[in-house]
Amino acid sequence: MDRDSQVWTRSVAGTGLTVPVWIGDVEAILLHLVRRFHYEIEDVRGADLTGWCDISQLRRRAPESNLASGTAIRIRPGARAKGGFFPLQELALRDILADCEGAVRWGGDDRDVDESLFYIAFGPHDQRIRTVADRLRGWAATPGEGAGASVDYLSSSRRDRADNLARAQRLR
Repeated sequence: MDRDSQVWTRSVAGTGLTVPVWIGDVEAILLHLVRRFHYEIEDVRGADLTGWCDISQLRRRAPESNLASGTAIRIRPGARAKGGFFPLQELALRDILADCEGAVRWGGDDRDVDESLFYIAFGPHDQRIRTVADRLRGWAATPGEGAGASVDYLSSSRRDRADNLARAQRLR
């Protein structure tokens, strides 16, 4: 890693953590997700965050194989079972995913549930990834927007957006 590769270890602003991920647009999206998770759901500590992993340690045909390309992360790696979040935590999680506009898929919506897994839903060079990453970078550069900004998860527009994405991703 960090040599002749697209996967570099990156700092997650505001957390004191680092994680190996695909650099560039994928990095912008996954680090945004980690920051919001840390600020709004629960503190993420060192052992609670993993990224790139050698393919020999993964099931090759499972969504977790995205870890081998650096296009996925795990938050709370041992917490794979369904129902690992309190209702308000899941509400915040759904809002975070909606901000990522379908660019991130949550393993909690997969048939083989893994609530710790978050992975890029499209190829890392897909234009949709660039679009979302550019928007998130814009938010990060604007005071009062992005990770750490106040969010009303209960507003009907945010709930509708989050619910629609959850339905669409569960159908895949």
